[in-house]
Amino acid sequence: MKQQLELLRAEALRAVEKAGAMEELENVRVRFLGKKGELTAMLKMMGQLSPEERPAMGQLANEARAAMEKAIEAAKAKLEEAALERKLERESLDVTVPGQPVRLGHRHPMYIALDEIKDIFVGMGFTVLDGPEVELAELNFDRLNAGEGHPSRDWSDTFYFKEDSSVMLRSQTSPMQVRAMDTLPLPIRMIAPGRVYRKDEVDATHSPMFHQVEGMVIDKNVTMADLKGTLNTVVEQLYGKGTKTRFRPHHFPFTEPSCELDVQCHKCGGKGCPTCKGEGWIELLGAGMIHPHVLEMAGIDPEEWSGWAFGFGLERTAMRRFKIADLRLIFENDVRFLEQF
Repeated sequence: MKQQLELLRAEALRAVEKAGAMEELENVRVRFLGKKGELTAMLKMMGQLSPEERPAMGQLANEARAAMEKAIEAAKAKLEEAALERKLERESLDVTVPGQPVRLGHRHPMYIALDEIKDIFVGMGFTVLDGPEVELAELNFDRLNAGEGHPSRDWSDTFYFKEDSSVMLRSQTSPMQVRAMDTLPLPIRMIAPGRVYRKDEVDATHSPMFHQVEGMVIDKNVTMADLKGTLNTVVEQLYGKGTKTRFRPHHFPFTEPSCELDVQCHKCGGKGCPTCKGEGWIELLGAGMIHPHVLEMAGIDPEEWSGWAFGFGLERTAMRRFKIADLRLIFENDVRFLEQF
C-alpha cells in the first residue's frame, strides 16, 4: 500500500502541473481529493491493515494529501495571476488617446430672468415663497374674490381634476398670496414664482403651461403710487434705464382699482409686428390695489392696512429681456437656440 500511495501522489502532482486552466485544475482536485476520489478510495482500504501498520500508513496518506493540496493551491494562484494579466492586457488604457469632450450646460434663459427678478425683489426686502401646483378652487378663486360665474372658472379656461370643480391645476400663483395672508405676520412683502396652467392656444406669446411671478405688499398707508414706482423700478433694472412702459386701466376681482402694465415691443420698437400682434406693446403684468373684501376674508382690517399685488408671465419677461420673438422657442429645447444664452 505504501508503494500505491507514492505512485498516486506522483501521478496527482503530474496532473496538477499539466492543468492549464481553472476547470482542468478543479477536475484534478475532484479526481484525487474528492469524496469519490482515488486517495479517498485508498484510505478506505486501511481497514484491511494490521493495527501496527495503520499509524505509519496514515501518516503517509496525510503527507500525500498535504502535498496534493499544496500543489493545487500553488497552481490555482498561478492560473489566477495569469488570468489577471490577460485581463489587464485586454483592458489596458492608453492615456495618450485624446478624451471625449464633455459638453457643459448652462442656465435656461427663462431661469436667468427669474434669478434676476428674485435678486431685484430680495434687494427690496421681499420674501420668495413656493407652493403647490395642484390647488383648491377656494384659494385659486373664492379667496381672490372670483366667485361662481366668473369667466376664469369655466371648464374651457381651467384644468380641473374633478367634476365638482374643487381641485385643479392652479391657473395663477396668486393662491400663494392668500396663503401668505393666512400665515405670515404683517407687514408682508412677498413674491411667488412657479408653474401655472390655462387652456390657452399655443402661439407666439401663449402656452397652456407657463410660469408666473406673483407679488404682494401689505402695509400701512400703501398707495397706487408705491405700486407704480416699484414696478417701474423693476422694469428698468430688468430691461435698462429708460425702458418705456404704460399703465392701462383694467379689472381684476382681486384688486380695486386694477391696471395692466405694458412694455414697448422689443422686436419692432413700438411700430407693430407679429410678436406684439401689431400693437407696438406687449402686456407684461396685471396689478392693482388689493380689494378690501380680500383683506377681510384673511382677517385683515382694510381700515388699518392696505396693499397692492401684481402678477406677470416669466416667459414674456424673458422674451423682452433676451429679445426672443416667439415664446415657443423657450419650450422646444432646440440646442441651437439655447446655446445663444
